[in-house]
Amino acid sequence: MPETPKKKKKKKKHNPLLDYLFYVMVRLIAILLQIADIDASLRVARWLGRGLYRIYGRGRERALENLRLSYPEKPPAWIERTACRSFEHLVMFAFDILYTARLMRHSTWHRYTKINNIPEVLQLLLNGRGVILVTGHYGNFEVMGCVFAALGMETFNVARPIDNPYINRYVYHVLHQGQNIIYKKGATDAMLDVLKTGAALGIVADQNGSRKDIFVDFFGRKAATYKSIGLLAMQFDVPIVVGCCRRLDDRFRFEMVCNRIIYPQEWQKQDRPLHWITAEYTTAIETFIRQDPEQYWWVHRRWKTRPPEERTK
Repeated sequence: MPETPKKKKKKKKHNPLLDYLFYVMVRLIAILLQIADIDASLRVARWLGRGLYRIYGRGRERALENLRLSYPEKPPAWIERTACRSFEHLVMFAFDILYTARLMRHSTWHRYTKINNIPEVLQLLLNGRGVILVTGHYGNFEVMGCVFAALGMETFNVARPIDNPYINRYVYHVLHQGQNIIYKKGATDAMLDVLKTGAALGIVADQNGSRKDIFVDFFGRKAATYKSIGLLAMQFDVPIVVGCCRRLDDRFRFEMVCNRIIYPQEWQKQDRPLHWITAEYTTAIETFIRQDPEQYWWVHRRWKTRPPEERTK
């Protein structure tokens, strides 16, 4: 029997007053955090992350299930510990936002971030021919944009706006100084313009795609994965750089790493270049996640969309 079409969920309406009150609360917390020592703040963040793990049952179970299926060889204690640590890193990421713009400046960024094995990436950013920067929801991907901005390199990063408009404006002002943000809704034309001018386009590319995207292996399971990245790379003949920014020692210290550069001459040899590119950058994302899985956002519904052969008939 044909699959019954699902009804679209109505977009949740926001209460402007509640949004503003929540914004005020966030600003008050931000003031307190700015006064506090950053290491102490991150200890509080880890404590809050453990609390969130305990009370957010649906998210906890999703993270545990994703880890069990991704690491079937690991014992339950490892799965539990990694899931809880993932929540700690998620809250630390939120706290980082309040410090990043202040600390990641031209004269200070090197105190908090080291750049490993990416001279080739810097050359690609400087040659003005265009490049696509790909990462995942891992470590602190926002720090990467701040470092590039501090180095005077212009990048355009695709992002989803925060639902609360007051917090969205605040975060944009605090975090994205010196960066160019393209909001996902209606981003196609803007992304084309970026690559036409030979600039760098940054995309967090590990979210669940649609049925129209490409299904490739991610931790041993098929995952709907954006095909737009491969299409853009092929259209403009630009390389794809895959890397991450991982946290070091639970502190506001990071390591930026590039673990794969996919060049046009590589996919030009492939029979199915679009599928090959998509699988290749997804494998590269999985590679850096496996180096420290605690820093990945396992709460995401990464495998929500299933391939045709797995859907209910």
